[in-house]
Amino acid sequence: MKKWILAAVVVLLAVPGFFAARYFIDRKLPGFSSSLDIYVYPDDSPSSVLEDILGQGVVLREGSLRRAFRSAGAMDGVQPGHYTVAPSSSTMYLARMLRHGWQTPVSLTLSGSIRSRGVLARKIGAQMMVDSVDVASTLNSPDFLEAHGTDTTLLFTKIIPDTYSIKWSEGPDAIIERLFKEADSWWTPERLAKAASQGLSREEVSTLASIVDGESHYAPELPRIAGVYLNRLRSGMLLQADPTVAYCFGYSLKRVLLRHLEYDSPYNTYKYKGLPPGPISCPPVECLEAVLRAERHDYYYFCASPSLDGTHLFASSYDQHLRNARAFQNAISK
Repeated sequence: MKKWILAAVVVLLAVPGFFAARYFIDRKLPGFSSSLDIYVYPDDSPSSVLEDILGQGVVLREGSLRRAFRSAGAMDGVQPGHYTVAPSSSTMYLARMLRHGWQTPVSLTLSGSIRSRGVLARKIGAQMMVDSVDVASTLNSPDFLEAHGTDTTLLFTKIIPDTYSIKWSEGPDAIIERLFKEADSWWTPERLAKAASQGLSREEVSTLASIVDGESHYAPELPRIAGVYLNRLRSGMLLQADPTVAYCFGYSLKRVLLRHLEYDSPYNTYKYKGLPPGPISCPPVECLEAVLRAERHDYYYFCASPSLDGTHLFASSYDQHLRNARAFQNAISK
């Protein structure tokens, strides 16, 4: 009789110990052999997400993860988004992350040439959960843009290419609003004062910066090129910027020829004085800064250098400019 009582006591003590051990394993012990990136789409079922995680081969205890999914309610539903799990995380923490949508932001990088709203939409769609078509719809929405104090002409004055930390599942409106907010933050009172000292508004800085961006990608020369265009603006000269003509033709031209200069558009700075109505691309930070800290000099002209290394020759007189241009053409001919 005593043996049966002893056995019963052992069982009674073992059962709580068994569940206590499970509780400790699921909630306290590291559950993964390495970090884990998880992307959950809106139509993913909890079971498919669970199997995808197990299929990555980094879960230390399969049973623990399955229990955690059930206990945390993740089998009833998981939230779309991107999640990063550290090796030290428990299986219960992962299950709760998915259940409650504790997302890990991703890096949205806007770089390279962004010459149209369509290009911008595709860059966002390629990195975020949102479809590029939906992003394009937001970028082309008069109501959305008007509500944020802009329109399609000045849109690129409200966006600065950079890398942003943002939730992968954000919708198109939220993403664009975030970009607008970041650009507003970039335009500090100090930068606005620098713009004013150049006789430019924030929008005009962005417009001129987009032209500078179209002229050169050699960073040391950008402030000098900006200075050339500021000299022309202040003297009442035509800007005569080839990138604005290229913009008129949707950047489809291999070379800007004399006949292209006659194209009638307010963006054609060979026909109309002053800056075009808005940016011809989304100008990067280095070009915005180049306009704000433009060199003060007496150059009014520049052309590609005969060294063919991406640099330019600058001139104060048109005669000198013609000599520089002939030297470049000779180098091309050779």
